[in-house]
Parts: sequence; structure tokens; C-alpha cells
Amino acid sequence: MKHKLSITILLLSMFLVTQVIGLYVVNEYTPNSRVVIDPLTGKETIYLNENELPFGLEAPEEDEKKGFAFIVTSFIFAFVLIFILMKYKWKFIIRAWFFFVVALALSITLNAIIKNYYISSSIVALVIAVPLAYIKIFKPNIIVHNATELLIYPGIAAVFVPILSWRTIIFLLILISIYDAWAVWKSGIMQKMAKFQMDELKIFGGFLIPHASKKVKFEIQKIREKYKNTKMPKKIKEKKFKINLAILGGGDVIFPIITAGVYLREFGIVSALFIIAGAFLGLAYLFKITKKGKAYPAMPYITTGIFAGLAVWRIFVF
Repeated sequence: MKHKLSITILLLSMFLVTQVIGLYVVNEYTPNSRVVIDPLTGKETIYLNENELPFGLEAPEEDEKKGFAFIVTSFIFAFVLIFILMKYKWKFIIRAWFFFVVALALSITLNAIIKNYYISSSIVALVIAVPLAYIKIFKPNIIVHNATELLIYPGIAAVFVPILSWRTIIFLLILISIYDAWAVWKSGIMQKMAKFQMDELKIFGGFLIPHASKKVKFEIQKIREKYKNTKMPKKIKEKKFKINLAILGGGDVIFPIITAGVYLREFGIVSALFIIAGAFLGLAYLFKITKKGKAYPAMPYITTGIFAGLAVWRIFVF
């Protein structure tokens, strides 16, 4: 196992919580209808609640081919854009872009949570989301970073779920898994992107848990005790210690949410729960076999877990 058990459990817990939030958010933006029967005439009237996305956002027209093309094009565009910005080190533009995406995604999620309690829920959500996005991107700290990550991916998923069918999401999972394996094991693009984000921008698209070894913690504690009542020399204050990072990329979190969301809309909550369980077990298995100093693509393992979950659902439940 690459990281301590406690760190691994924390990462898995954040992954699972995000999936549950994602299901809730997707469901809140899923159109539903209710039938009202007139007690006098017996006439049935159907009322449709469209549950539209806030800020006038509209998903593209529901069509399998168009939906698949839209999501693939969107991700290709995002990757190409960030590579160009990385090459020329246009840091402010990248941060501004991240800020916009984070603020919008947070707003969509928060709106889903509070829309039944506030008339202008989208405005309230935006007022909360903008300061959080600013802190996350321009004044980063680990608590705000991970707390906002829990809410970002459900918001993004809510935009893409309506344009995909169960067929297109299955094909997309296979495609993304192949790309992830190539990007990590063959080209190293994923590692380069993560390094640039953390070293140059001080941000990261995914969960991030820094932790120190017992030896480093002991050394830090000794320094604190030594200079407890005296001024710490600048040389000691600026001394650098080796900190380990446990990370889980945003793509590894969002694709299971999108998949579960699509199945939730088409087949109901049970299929979505099997998908989440499969994804969780696939990720847990990956964490179990990881070794220190090596990078691993998570999507092949998560996709395998999702397919296993769907197989069990199909055989024993559907």
C-alpha cells in the first residue's frame, strides 16, 4: 500500500461522499412529474417539474451521438487549452479559468441543496460559491481545497448527465480508461500536469492530502520544543521537510458520478448504487496494490469496478 491506512481510508471516504452528493445533485436536476386527480370529475392532470440548471444553463439537445461528441470535444478542448497555457506559463489565465469553473460548479451544487428553501437560491449559491472559489484558487489551504472538491464534481456532472445515455457512458468509460493508462504509463502527461499545477499554480484538480513520516513529525516537534520560548532563527524557520502527498485526480471522481447519474435517470437508484459500490471497490483495490514511487491510472480500475457492479445488478436485480 502506497500510503498509510488512515490516509487511504480518508481518500476513499471523500471519494464515496462525493459520489453520494453527486447522486443527490443529479436527482435534483432530473425532470419529474406528478399526477393530480380532481376528486369531483376524476380527471387526471400531469404537472411537469423540469428542474432546470441555474443561471440559464441548458444542456445540449438530448441525442446520443451529439451528447457523446459534445462531452468528448469538451474534454479534448480543456486538455489542449491547459497544455497551451502550461507551455507559455500563462498562470493568471489558468487560475482565472479554474476560478470560473470552480465558482460555477459550486454554485450548481449549492443551488441543488438549497433551492427548496430559498426563492433566489441561485443567487444565494453564487454568493457562497464565489468567496470559496477565490480562497481555493488564490489563497489556497488544504481544508478549503478538499471541502470544495466534495461539491465541485457533482455540479459538473449535473451538466453532462442529461446529454448521455447508458450506451454512450459505457463507451466513454472505456475510452477514458484507455487514455488514462496511456497518459500515466506511457506518456507521463498526467504526472506533468499534476506537477505543473502543484508547483507552479499551487492548485490541484482533485483530492490532495499532505502527510509527513513519523521521523519528519518527530523532527518538527523537536524544533518547536527547542524554540518554544525563543525566537526561531530564519534558517531554521525556512528549513524544508519532505512531505508525502496522497492524491486522487478529479477525473477519477467525476466519471463514476456521471455514470451513476445516467443510470439513475434511466433505470433508478438501485443501478446507481451498484455503480458507486463497484467504483469504490475498484479504487480500494488499486490503493491496496499501489507501491511507493510509482504512478497509477485510476480509471481502468474504477471502470472495471463499475462494470462488475453493473454485471451484479443486471444478473441479480434488473
